[in-house]
Amino acid sequence: MSDCVDILGMLVKCSNFAAVKHSTQRRKDPAKTPYINHPIGVAYILTEEGGVRDASVIMAAILHDTVEDTDTTLDEIKKEFGHQIAGIVAEVTDDKALPYDERKRLQIVHAPTSSREAKLVKLADKLYNLRDLEKATPEGWSDEKVAEYFKWSSKVVEGLRGTNRQLEASLDEIFSRHDL
Repeated sequence: MSDCVDILGMLVKCSNFAAVKHSTQRRKDPAKTPYINHPIGVAYILTEEGGVRDASVIMAAILHDTVEDTDTTLDEIKKEFGHQIAGIVAEVTDDKALPYDERKRLQIVHAPTSSREAKLVKLADKLYNLRDLEKATPEGWSDEKVAEYFKWSSKVVEGLRGTNRQLEASLDEIFSRHDL
């Protein structure tokens, strides 16, 4: 029972950490959804649709955008949540010092060699984002940019294949609606 309590405590700690870090951020959808909905939604997709029960993967999903999109460092993640979770977060974090096109290219390049845990987070992240794009166009995005994101995502997902059949099938349904 104490292991379960420890895991639940860590999940709550991750959720609180991410909520504090993302507290002032909003998604770019017309409703300006609180950003924290995204990492929690990614974790939810993993558990509910992907059948993932690895607590480290779920915690990394909750934390997956903290380093990339807030003032959080990987050392801070490592100190608070351990080496394993920090490692997964590091694998799914873009280097914002690089130009946008290079960051996107590197996601395609690194997808096949990522750990299984990072691939799971990436699959759920792409699924969440693509579902959002089907619902509404983000502020400042043209139809062309939306179409490019779908095409780019399909290339990233190609490198993640063989990781989780359920998530990949959901992504394939989306891609088929967009002739990808």
